[in-house]
Amino acid sequence: MGKLLLISVIVLSGLFAASCSSTKNIPDGDALYTGAKIKVEGPEKKKRKKALKSELESKLTPKPNKRVLGMPIKLWIYNAVPKPKKETSLLGKLKYKTGEAPVLLSQFRQDYNQEVLFSTLENEGYFQPQVTVDTVVKGKKGSAKIEVRTGPRYTINSVFFDSSSSALAQDIRATEKKTFLKKGEPYSLALIKGERERIDAQIKEKGYYYFNPDFIIVNADSTIGENKVNLYVLIKPETPRVARRAYRINEIYIFTNYSIQQTDSQDSILKNAKVYHDMHIIDRRSQFKPKMFDKMVLFGKGDLYNRETHNLTINRLITMGVFKFVKNRFEDSGNRDSALLNTYYYLTPFPKKSLRIELNGNTKSNNLVGSQINVSWRNRNTFRGGELFTVRAFGGMEIQFSGQFKGYNTYRGGLEGTLSLPKFVVPFVNLNTDGGFVPKTNILLAYDILNKHKLYTMNSFRASYGYVWKESFAKEHQLNIASINFVQPITITQEFYDSAAKNPTLSKAVEKQFILGGNYTYTYDPVLGVQQKNGIYFNGNIDLSGNIAGLITGADVNAGKEVKFLNAAFSQYVRLTGDVRYYLQVSKNAVWVNRVFAGFGLPYGNSTVLPFVKQFFAGGNNSIRAFRSRSVGPGSYIPSYQDDGNFYAEQPGDMRLEFNSELRGKLFSIVHGAIFMDAGNVWLYNKDPLKPGAEFSSSFLTELAVGTGVGLRLDVSFFVLRFDVAFPLRIPYYPKDERWVFNRIDFGNKVWRKDNLVYNLAIGYPF
Repeated sequence: MGKLLLISVIVLSGLFAASCSSTKNIPDGDALYTGAKIKVEGPEKKKRKKALKSELESKLTPKPNKRVLGMPIKLWIYNAVPKPKKETSLLGKLKYKTGEAPVLLSQFRQDYNQEVLFSTLENEGYFQPQVTVDTVVKGKKGSAKIEVRTGPRYTINSVFFDSSSSALAQDIRATEKKTFLKKGEPYSLALIKGERERIDAQIKEKGYYYFNPDFIIVNADSTIGENKVNLYVLIKPETPRVARRAYRINEIYIFTNYSIQQTDSQDSILKNAKVYHDMHIIDRRSQFKPKMFDKMVLFGKGDLYNRETHNLTINRLITMGVFKFVKNRFEDSGNRDSALLNTYYYLTPFPKKSLRIELNGNTKSNNLVGSQINVSWRNRNTFRGGELFTVRAFGGMEIQFSGQFKGYNTYRGGLEGTLSLPKFVVPFVNLNTDGGFVPKTNILLAYDILNKHKLYTMNSFRASYGYVWKESFAKEHQLNIASINFVQPITITQEFYDSAAKNPTLSKAVEKQFILGGNYTYTYDPVLGVQQKNGIYFNGNIDLSGNIAGLITGADVNAGKEVKFLNAAFSQYVRLTGDVRYYLQVSKNAVWVNRVFAGFGLPYGNSTVLPFVKQFFAGGNNSIRAFRSRSVGPGSYIPSYQDDGNFYAEQPGDMRLEFNSELRGKLFSIVHGAIFMDAGNVWLYNKDPLKPGAEFSSSFLTELAVGTGVGLRLDVSFFVLRFDVAFPLRIPYYPKDERWVFNRIDFGNKVWRKDNLVYNLAIGYPF
C-alpha cells in the first residue's frame, strides 16, 4: 500500500512538472514532433480537397504523440515516471505501457513521406502532382509543412476487356455490364482493385475454382489527352492452366465424426464409405441417416463449381446446430483430360446429450427481488436426422421484503418440451430451401403455473406447430400455423374477490382464456445484435385467434351469442405489432438508438377485449422507465383503486404506442453509460364506462407519458448488467394543462425523490 501511494505521489508530482514542459527529455539537436500541416491546391472543390487532405494525413509517418482533450497525457506520464530498473515492474509498466515516449522530429523522413504522398495522389488519378515537404522548428518543437498541387484529376474514357478467344476471357467479358469502371468516373487504384475482386467473384460462380484477383491486370493509357485515360482489363500471360479451367464436382466425401487426432489413413477410411446418391458417407457408428445430407449438401456430382453453393452448403451444415466444427476442402481429381474437383466435408458433432443450468436475478423499483432457475436438457440428432429435442424446466419467484406490498410474493414454474426438425414438415408436400439456412419445423408442448401469494393460482397449457426459416443473415420468418393457449384459475382467494369488486380490471387477470389460432413474425436485423453499428431493425407480428371457430359457430358476444369451449369462451381477435429501431453510430464508442413500437388489437365476434395474456402494457425497465412496470394508462384513466395498501393493479390496453431514444457510449473498460428519454401509453379499443379516458381518441398524443433518465451498464460482450434511474416529465392522468411536470422537479427534496425516482436493474439492453 505504501509503495502504491509513493508511486501515486511521484506520478502526480511528475504530471504537474511535465505539464509545464513536455520537451524536457528531448535530445540536443532534435525536437518534439507535433504533426504536419498540409495545404492542398488544385482545381478540386472544397469538399474534395478536405477529403484528400484527410487521406494524405493518414499516410504520414510517424504519428505525433496521442492527445486527450488536446493534452499529451501519455507523454506527460512517460516524462514524469523515473527510469525503472525493470521494465516489467509496476513503474516500468506505468512508464512504457501507460506512458508514451516522445515522437522526435528526426523520425520524420522527408523523402520517404514525399514519395508516399506522391504515390497516393497518383493512385487517386492525379498523374501530375507536385509535393514539397519541409520541416519547421520552434524551440524544442518541430512540425512538417507540406504543400500539394494536385493538377487535374484524370477520368476514365473507355474500358476494354481481354479480347482473346479463350473460354476464361469470354466468361470475363460476359460480366462486363457489371463493371465498376464507368466512363467519366475518376481514375482510382482502389476502384481498380475492387474491379479485380468483382471479376474474381463472378468467375468463381462459373467454375473457376483456382482463379484469383492477382491473375487480372489493368493497364492504363494516359497519353490520349484531355486528362483522360483508357483502361485495358487483361488476363496475365503467366496465369496457370488450372486457373484458366472451369471445374465440375466429381466425388463428394462426407466424414461425419471427424477428429483432428485421427490416425487412420484417408484411403483406409474411404474404403468403409457408404455410397448414397452422389455422396460417399463415412459414418462407422451409423449416427446419421444418409438422406439428411441430401438437404444439406447442395452440390451434386457433375455440377459446375460455384462459390455461392460452396458457402451455402457450409452455412447449412453449421446452422443445423448438430456439428461443432465444419471443414471443407476441394482437391483436383488428377485427371489432366478433365477439370474435376473431389469435395471433402469434415464434420465434428456436438455431444449428443447435454445439460444446461441458468440462474438469473432481478430487482424492481417496487422492492420486488426475484430469481429464476432454468434447467435445459438437450438431445441432439434425436432420430438420426439432425433433430433437436429440448426439455426445459424452470422455477422462479419475486419476493418483496419491505414496502406496502410486502407478502404478495409471486412464484412461477413450468415444463416445456420442444422438438425441432431440420426441414419443412408439411403433409403430402416435399418442401426444401436452397439458401444458407436450414428451415426448421418446431413442435412445442408446455405447462406453466403461476401463484400470486394471498391472491390466486393460475395454470396454463400451451402447444404450437410451426416453421422458422431465414432468407439471409438479416431476414427471418416464423410461422405458427397452429397455436393453442388454455389458461384457467386453480384457486382464487376471497381477498382477491373483494379487491376485484372495487376494481373490475383485476378480474381480467383470472378469467379463463382459450386462444386458438396462428401467428406470423418477420424480423429484419442487419445489425445482428451489434450495438456499435449503423442500421435499421424491424420486427413485425400478426397474431390471429378464433377466426375459423368464429366463422363456424357464428359467435357474436354483442348479440348475446357467446360460444364456449372447455367451459371457456374462445378468444377472437386480430393483433398487430411493429417494432422499428434505428442505430446511428455517432462516434467510435457511442451509438444513438431510436425505437418506435406500435401495437393494435381488434377484439371482435366472441370477444370485447383482448385476452389478458395478449393485452399491451406500458412502463417498466424495457418500456417507459420513469414509471413502474405495467402501470401506465390506459389513456388518461387513473384507477380509483391503485394502491389499497395491498397490491398494485396492472393496467392493460388493446393498443400501445411507444417512443424511445437512448444515447449509449463507452465510459471506460467494460463500463458504459446512457442518457435516455421514453414516451408512450396504452389504450382500450372499446369504451369502458368503468374507465373514463381509457379509450383511444384523436387526442392520444396529449395522453403520452414521458420520462427521462441516465444509466450505467457493465458490458462483457456475452452479458450486460444494466442499472437505470429515471423520473417522469409528463404524467398522463393529471389534468390536461398540468401534465408536464418540469416545474415540480426537485432533486434536493427527499419526498420528491421517493415519489418520482424509479430504479431499474435488468439484464441486457432495453432495445
